[in-house]
Amino acid sequence: MKKLLVAFAFLFSFLGQSQIVDIVKWKTKLIQKSNTEFELVMDAQIDFGWHLYALNTPDGGSQPLVFTFKNAGKDYELIGKTKQGNYQKEYSDVFEVEEYFFTNTAQFKQLIKVTNPNLKEIKVALEGQTCIDGRCVQEDDVLIFTLPTIKIEEKLAEKVVDEVTKIVSNDEKMEKKVEQVVIIEDEGKIEVLDLEKDTSKVQKEIVSAEKEKTVEKVSEKSKEEINVWILFLSTLLAGILVTFTPCVFPMIPMTVSFFLKQSAKGDTKKGRFNALMYGFFIVLIYVLISIPFHIFQGISGDVFYEISTNPYVNVFFFIVFVIFAISFLGAFEITIPSSLANKVDNASNKGGLVGIFFMALTLIIVSFSCTGPALGLVIGGALSTDGGATLLTIAMLGFGLGLALPFMIFALFPSMMSGLPKSGGWLNTVKVVFGFIELALAFKFLSMADLVMDWHLIEREVFIVIWIAIFLGLALYLFGKITLPHDSPLSHISVGRMLLGLLSLSFALYLIPGLWGAPLNIISGFPPPMSYSESPNGVGFKNEIIIANVNEEEKLPEDAHYGPHKIIAFHDYEKGLAYAKKVGKPVLIDFTGKTCVNCRRMEELVWAKPEILPTLKNDIVLVSLYVDDRTELPEDKKYVTSNGKEINTFGQKWSDLGITKYKANIQPYYILMGHDEANLNEPVGYTPDIEEYKTWLEEGIANFKKQ
Repeated sequence: MKKLLVAFAFLFSFLGQSQIVDIVKWKTKLIQKSNTEFELVMDAQIDFGWHLYALNTPDGGSQPLVFTFKNAGKDYELIGKTKQGNYQKEYSDVFEVEEYFFTNTAQFKQLIKVTNPNLKEIKVALEGQTCIDGRCVQEDDVLIFTLPTIKIEEKLAEKVVDEVTKIVSNDEKMEKKVEQVVIIEDEGKIEVLDLEKDTSKVQKEIVSAEKEKTVEKVSEKSKEEINVWILFLSTLLAGILVTFTPCVFPMIPMTVSFFLKQSAKGDTKKGRFNALMYGFFIVLIYVLISIPFHIFQGISGDVFYEISTNPYVNVFFFIVFVIFAISFLGAFEITIPSSLANKVDNASNKGGLVGIFFMALTLIIVSFSCTGPALGLVIGGALSTDGGATLLTIAMLGFGLGLALPFMIFALFPSMMSGLPKSGGWLNTVKVVFGFIELALAFKFLSMADLVMDWHLIEREVFIVIWIAIFLGLALYLFGKITLPHDSPLSHISVGRMLLGLLSLSFALYLIPGLWGAPLNIISGFPPPMSYSESPNGVGFKNEIIIANVNEEEKLPEDAHYGPHKIIAFHDYEKGLAYAKKVGKPVLIDFTGKTCVNCRRMEELVWAKPEILPTLKNDIVLVSLYVDDRTELPEDKKYVTSNGKEINTFGQKWSDLGITKYKANIQPYYILMGHDEANLNEPVGYTPDIEEYKTWLEEGIANFKKQ
């Protein structure tokens, strides 16, 4: 209930889910020192503000980090102790000892010597503790290092490398022929031969010598990181665009004239300095808005995910955005209480930097009716990424800078003001266009609530029809066929308005085939999926299953269903695994969500491709676990996690499985595993590159066949 109240306080939501719960992200690297000696390198990336305790924390203090090297002494030997990088020291008033810990990054190294030439991988389990402000989280993980194939017996390894090294060092030309060199052991004696001339003497082993190389394997636990620069530039553009609204644009000449008057009094430098500070304070205020999100994320890592999937929160946001849209269309004005605006405006008369700060705050408050919806989408878009509150701060920085730039530029270069268009009816046109777009986006929130609750009120056809009507209405408005309350008389339409109208009309026409089953790739993932439809196979088309075999429905395995593109799928982990064992296929675990935009994009833009779909239908068993499924668990299946969270629904159960077993709570998240429930390769998240996803599938299936 507390998290729900937090959500209502923000008045914003977001369209996807990908919140990583890991505080420490590990990367592994394997450095080959000789044919049998390797250095295991473990790099840790620690979330801002958190501490990872070192290996040698004093007794009586916090739990130290412990590495357990599986099968050490059997398949390989440890050479020396594990080395760690430079750590920080700080006296703990709680434990009354000096604590050793890492912040931001940490590195650990262990030298080993392989004794089993057939060893393929080394597993290192770790246990430790990360803390922030008195709150601690247990770190449990397993790091995997993949070894290169050792083609010769251990007793020959070092001799071979030494011998070939001598040849290469003594004869530079030999380096180019090194692949032709073979080593043969004859009664303990090593003989170096040329493969082309002495093939008859090759009796036991053929090896190729290589210079010392580094074999690196990176274990990523999160999906591909969002390009920070793209996020920053897109929010910067959004900030610039909102300046061309009726709430902001008329304030540009008023504000600039204030700073010009200061320069006219003879203090040009002060006028320019104050103009820059005015812009700086606008940016600062928007950045400060993101600070509470860091606090809430620190308290509960999945608070944003839970808010975004809550149907009642999404219905609330739908209502809020519809109200804003109707206001933009001219039905009424939404304004901040005048008493608050007046107080802030009066404070701006104090002078100095304090007065300039309140001038910036006045702009933000007065322009809220125009900037609020855009700001909501900025917050939602940033928090829906795996960067959480950190990326939100970057997004707010970009938005604030975009809004502040026109004020600063025109104050520094007032001659450019002459090139600005005059305020007039075009500003209302911009506002109305935003209103239509905001109305369309509002129905996404209602659709998300409908999907989670299975109301079937906004199915795919209904959603598409609503969007067709909205963008057709926008086109008619831009063509002058519809007029609204605050429109100025229109004797003709400008070229820009006509082109925008054509764009809106084209988009509306593009959506129409979606009513007959067209995929609509441009907005893939935004409407409800094809399966959430009155006609899942398209109006006027027969079910492809019936075409293939009228008795196919009877062959559907028990407890299975048809997922996207008629892939046989299971909603239950245990039942899906049991079926995979029965048919002898690997399992593809698909952590997904009914409201997950990127999940739908993967299904529509990647899974549907002929390079991928046959593999999903024939070579794996798909287990789709919906983490936002609100179906109640049977009473005997409900439980409480170790941290006290009650698990009452299937969605909570699958979310907890992802967190506890795979250390991730992102959607989509794909895991290929064998019948022993061990991963066949590294899990992946959102992977829009078809070839990359195909390679990942083929790698996992090939590893399964080797078992």
